[in-house]
Amino acid sequence: MQSYSEFLDLSVGFPQEGFDVIEDELYFQDLNLMEMIETYGTPLRFTYLPMVSKKIQQAKILFQTAILKNNYRGDYKYCYCTKSSHFKHIVEEALKNNIHLETSSAFDMPMVDALEKKGVLTKETTIICNGFKTYQYKQYIIDMLHDGYTNIIPVLDNKEEFNLFDDEVDIDTPCNLGIRIAAEEQPDSQFYTSRLGVRMEDIIDFYNNKIVHNPNFRVKLLHFFINSGITDSPYYWNELEKYVTLYCKFKKINPDLDTLDIGGGMPFKDSLVFDFDYEYMVNEIVKRIKEICAIHDVMEPDIITEFGKYTVAEASGILYKVLGRKQQNDRERWLMLDGSFITNLPDVWALNQKYILLPINNWDAEYERVNLGGITCDGQDYYNQEAHMNSVFMPKTRKVQYLGFFHTGAYQEVLSGYGGIHHCLLPSPKHVLIRRNRDESFNFEVFGEEQNSKQVLKILGY
Repeated sequence: MQSYSEFLDLSVGFPQEGFDVIEDELYFQDLNLMEMIETYGTPLRFTYLPMVSKKIQQAKILFQTAILKNNYRGDYKYCYCTKSSHFKHIVEEALKNNIHLETSSAFDMPMVDALEKKGVLTKETTIICNGFKTYQYKQYIIDMLHDGYTNIIPVLDNKEEFNLFDDEVDIDTPCNLGIRIAAEEQPDSQFYTSRLGVRMEDIIDFYNNKIVHNPNFRVKLLHFFINSGITDSPYYWNELEKYVTLYCKFKKINPDLDTLDIGGGMPFKDSLVFDFDYEYMVNEIVKRIKEICAIHDVMEPDIITEFGKYTVAEASGILYKVLGRKQQNDRERWLMLDGSFITNLPDVWALNQKYILLPINNWDAEYERVNLGGITCDGQDYYNQEAHMNSVFMPKTRKVQYLGFFHTGAYQEVLSGYGGIHHCLLPSPKHVLIRRNRDESFNFEVFGEEQNSKQVLKILGY
């Protein structure tokens, strides 16, 4: 029978970019994962920070290439969507690449202020303030506008939000505003229109009635987000055309409007058979925006994207040890892990999200189909082919087995409630940050130790 290594190569082609097998052990971005496990133990969450910069640079090149190829007259601005991972090490790594930020709630703003005081960003950095604005969120924005942040752009999620800004913003130069369009949902959605944003048919009337004669404000940006993400589908292209057309109509009555924020949704590699043509999609977006503007005889807008998952997902992984093997009936072979999908990778449990799954060792052994079980006493704490589409195979061995889920860097730590209480009181795993030194050697830093019982009991009030 074939080895696991031969089976995977025949099935999907392996090794692939970022992964290699040397002497029966898996390497990720040249990292020897077995050495990391021997040093830090499992379960182990790790973040390889250079990948964040690599993804940003790739996107910047894609857009600049498309702009040149299409003689597009607008500029491109990369904003990092902070909600995908607010951690300091992530945001600081992202900001090394001359980018900007998109925020979604009140506590983002003190974070931005702390980064400015540290010199990681400046008061000229563009800050796109999205989300439904609580009073506290609006107050932080207003205070920072008065404190000299010249490129904070509050994006109005509803018409009422404007009132507080109108009452309290008092600065020498007009405040730049954005308006979010309430996008129509996919045809198979139970909702027709997104709960976020201002209805398309209300935007121009709202501008004419409330903003056009107000010297303290100008509407500079129109924003939309298509929930399906950026996909080569009739739905995506139809929605894009609608919103660019609205931009053109709006631009004709509002010369200040010069920026189109097309949101996030750029996919990340979530499986070994992932096939997405980034170059084609970016070029097609730029080309279609230019064509629609030409039809309406309008100058092309500057383009902003708010990539979150795309920026951070591929930087991280989580490593587990197989604690036990259970043959539950003729067909069900279970590998029980020293962690939990519900607590460590909640998107697996909540959204049936797939991630790249690979063994760390024993690649020369035969292979078998398995189910993976977490150690909470919850029936939903599993990963298998029924829930996640592709069959799950692992080396067939009685030796100690380790395995890893890769490209897990977006949302999982925050959705898990980092440092908080988890289902069945499972602790947060140890988290290691990895950087590259100038000589290309690795630099390891323990960001968070595994949670202990004293910390958990204190949170619970014991």
